[in-house]
Amino acid sequence: MSYPTVPEKRRSDGLVRHGARALTAFALVASVTAAMWVLEIVDYAAGGSLDSFGIQPHDVGDLPDIFTAPFMHAGFGHLIGNTVPFVILGFLAAVRGIGKFLIASLMVTVVGGLGVWVTSSANTLGSSILIFGFFGYLLGRGVFERRLADLAIAVGVVAVYGSLIFGVLPSRPDVSWQGHLFGLIGGLLAAWVLRRGPAKDTDL
Repeated sequence: MSYPTVPEKRRSDGLVRHGARALTAFALVASVTAAMWVLEIVDYAAGGSLDSFGIQPHDVGDLPDIFTAPFMHAGFGHLIGNTVPFVILGFLAAVRGIGKFLIASLMVTVVGGLGVWVTSSANTLGSSILIFGFFGYLLGRGVFERRLADLAIAVGVVAVYGSLIFGVLPSRPDVSWQGHLFGLIGGLLAAWVLRRGPAKDTDL
């Protein structure tokens, strides 16, 4: 009977660990996506009453809604357009480290929400803040981490979703470029703050 060598066992353990993390990342992002769909169904049934949980600019009493706005949408068309990029970019951001992903998501929500609250002039809601935040986070990891996997993900994200960058420019009055811009800034900031030092070699 032969037994696996130490390198083979480490390789096998690593595959199991990465597989488990990928499964957890997918389950987390899929759960959040499902919750957004449930909220939109409830909103539809309630005649759009949940839209009030969007960000009302310059209203101090409405500041807590920066934490709810990214999960609300202005109709099913809005939600459908956001679902695929949210799942793909969210999964790629989460699979490289669940803990860092949660912290990055919080930073994107706060930076993006506050940016909208200060600069916008209309009620703003939708997961675009998080989508652009994940986009910025993945690009930032590729630049700041300088590890092969992060670089490969960043290149792939640019190849598929590079046109998102134009969303930070004012274009349509019904689209919050402020949410896109400050979400992107929040993602880049999160990538910088959460970057690993040269002595660290494991994900959080």
